[in-house]
Amino acid sequence: QVQLVESGGGLVQAGGSLRLSCAASGGAVSDHDMGWFRQAPGKEREFVGAITGSGSRIFYEDSVKGRFSISRDDAWNTVNLQMNSLSPADTAVYFCAARTARFRPTYNHLAVSGAYDYWGQGTQVTVSS
Repeated sequence: QVQLVESGGGLVQAGGSLRLSCAASGGAVSDHDMGWFRQAPGKEREFVGAITGSGSRIFYEDSVKGRFSISRDDAWNTVNLQMNSLSPADTAVYFCAARTARFRPTYNHLAVSGAYDYWGQGTQVTVSS
């Protein structure tokens, strides 16, 4: 059973940056495909990005490409989401998710919330205008 704990959320002005972390226990992040999702009030949970278990492939949703960056620290067993050039549209609860690593998953495989077995509790990100 993998437990995930997100941290790093908060309030930031438009144009600012935040770095979210997802700390995993009960399993190595390198054995899992790790995803980031977000959910704004009144909206469905949406895919932000993911890193494969091998670490060789990273995917991003179009609206965050060039602004968000996913990295992984195997020594600390964490996955990070660096968010730059934030806008009010990025305001949401951000969730980390994990599933047992598959062989060469594609964007379509990883962009679906139902594909993941484990979820963190989420961390609030609020971007003020």
